[in-house]
Amino acid sequence: MTRFLLVCALLAALWTAMLLLGTGDVDHSLLRNLYTGGRPFLAQAAWAVTQFGGSAVVLPVSAVGALILIVRRDLRGAALLLGITLSGRILVDLEKAWTARPRPADYLHLVPTSSDSFPSGHTANATLVWIALALLIPREPRTRRILLWAAGLLAVAVGFSRPMLGVHWPSDVIGGWAFGLLWLMVLLRLSGWRYEAAPRPS
Repeated sequence: MTRFLLVCALLAALWTAMLLLGTGDVDHSLLRNLYTGGRPFLAQAAWAVTQFGGSAVVLPVSAVGALILIVRRDLRGAALLLGITLSGRILVDLEKAWTARPRPADYLHLVPTSSDSFPSGHTANATLVWIALALLIPREPRTRRILLWAAGLLAVAVGFSRPMLGVHWPSDVIGGWAFGLLWLMVLLRLSGWRYEAAPRPS
């Protein structure tokens, strides 16, 4: 419990630091170095990767994951997965409305945007949904470990794609990772789910 609270506090502190210290000189410098405007191949790759954090992908994938769990008669797992996905999206929207941070200049945007900047919704969505799927769907521990690494790398890649496309500050991305991990940990703990107690093959 102590370790859990410590990690949660560190993630909350990181989120707060990104909110308070973002959009400064460091953010501008990192954005300039990551931005792929004028580099079409990298911009196209970033566009492809960023889709894995968009609602058009994470919502159907989450629904399919929940259906798999329902077929296995794991109704609790299905409800948890859907709860993680939907509550995470709602909280990100509320954070954006509350912080009201402007995005980088419009002329930098390589993809359309429709909301405020902090935290990155694509990053938070990818962190929440793909890691939740990797935890809840696999039955064999080795498969779960492999998929956890893959999910983590995908969440990192989605995060990097956002400043590459000129639509988020790097601090927005770090805030998205911090919030996604924090909310995922909280909901898993409140649900009583344990990594060691996850289903295994019969």
